[in-house]
Amino acid sequence: QEHQSLCEYALIPCHTGCGHVVMRRKLADHLENGCVNNVTVCQQCQCSLASSEFQSHSTSSASKDGCCFSEVGCAFRGSKEKIKEHEKSSVGAHMLLLLQHMRQLQGTLCSAARAAQGLTPQPELSLRNGSVLQQLMREKVISELENKLNVFENIVAVLNKEVESSNLEILAFRRQSELDQNIIRGLELKIAELHRCLTQKDAGLSSLHKSLLFSEQASYDGIFLWKITEVARKLQDSVTGRAVSLYSPAFYTAKYGYKVCLRVYLNGDGTGKGTHLSLFFVVMKGDYDALLPWPFRHKVTLMLLDQNNREHIIDAFRPDLASASFQRPVTDMNVASGCPTFLPLAKLQSPKHAYVKEDTLFLKCIIETN
Repeated sequence: QEHQSLCEYALIPCHTGCGHVVMRRKLADHLENGCVNNVTVCQQCQCSLASSEFQSHSTSSASKDGCCFSEVGCAFRGSKEKIKEHEKSSVGAHMLLLLQHMRQLQGTLCSAARAAQGLTPQPELSLRNGSVLQQLMREKVISELENKLNVFENIVAVLNKEVESSNLEILAFRRQSELDQNIIRGLELKIAELHRCLTQKDAGLSSLHKSLLFSEQASYDGIFLWKITEVARKLQDSVTGRAVSLYSPAFYTAKYGYKVCLRVYLNGDGTGKGTHLSLFFVVMKGDYDALLPWPFRHKVTLMLLDQNNREHIIDAFRPDLASASFQRPVTDMNVASGCPTFLPLAKLQSPKHAYVKEDTLFLKCIIETN
C-alpha cells in the first residue's frame, strides 16, 4: 500500500478533472502539453491561456490596467482614469456579471458535491487505486468554490449598498432641484412684478415730464407763441396722413381762466385741404370752468409770423355764441374753430417771405381778455 501511493508507474486520474488517467511519472507532461483544463487565467483581461502561452501574454498586457471585475467576465482595459470612469458607469453591468458568475459557481459546486457523493469509494479500494487523493482534491475544489461564492456574495452586498446610497443621493438631488425650481419661479414672479412697477413709474415720469413741459410753456395772459420745428418732415406726415394735424401745448386766458390750445393742419383741412395751411382755435376742459361765464366770448387773433418781421399773416374772429365750439366743454376739448384757408401752401414756402426759416415756423394767438 505504501509503494502503491508512491509508484511512478501507477495509473492516477488527472487532478484537474479533464477525465484522463495517466501514469504518475507522466503527469507533469500531461499537465503541460495535453491537459485541456490546465490553463492560467490572466488577471488583467481574464483570458484563459495555456501555461506556455501565459508568459508572453502577460508581457503584452502589462501596459494597460484591467477592470477590478475582470474575474467575473468584464473585459474592459484602459488607463487608471478610464478604469474609474468605467467602474462608475457600469455598476449595473458588473452586478449582472456577478450574478451570472455566482450562478455558475453554484452549478459547479452542486455538480462537485453530487460527484463526490456518487463516487465515494470503499476504503480498501481507495487505498488500492489512489482515489483518496482524488477525493481530497475534490473537497479542496469545493472549499475554494465556497470561499469564492462567499466573497462574491459580500461584493454583491456592498454593491447593493452603493446602489441604495446612489438612489438616496439621486432622490436628494431631485428634491433640491424641485426646491430650486420653486425659488426660480418665485424670483421670476418678483422680477415680473418689479418690471410692472418700473413700467408704471416710467409712465408716471413721462406724464410728469409732459406736465412740467406744458407748465413751462404755458401762458396765463391769453398770449401764446408756438414754435414748430422740423416743418418739412411734419408737412410730409400731414400729406401722407401719418399725422394730419398738430396740437399746441395748452395755455390760459388768466391764472384761473379758460384753458385753450391751437390746432394746425400743415397740409390743410376741409376747404383748404391740400392747398392751404389750416389753423384752428380749441376750447379745452379746464379746472375752473365752473366759475367762468359761458359761452366763451373773447376775440381771438391768429398769426403766422414772418421771421423777417415784414408781413405777418393775421386773421381774427369773435366766437359764434351759438356754436358748440364755445360752450362749456363736456369732453377734454371742444370741436376746433378757426380758419381752414389761413395761408396758401405756395406762399408758405415762398422765398420772398420767412414764414419757414431753418425748418421752423412760429404761430401766435392773442386772446383779448379785457
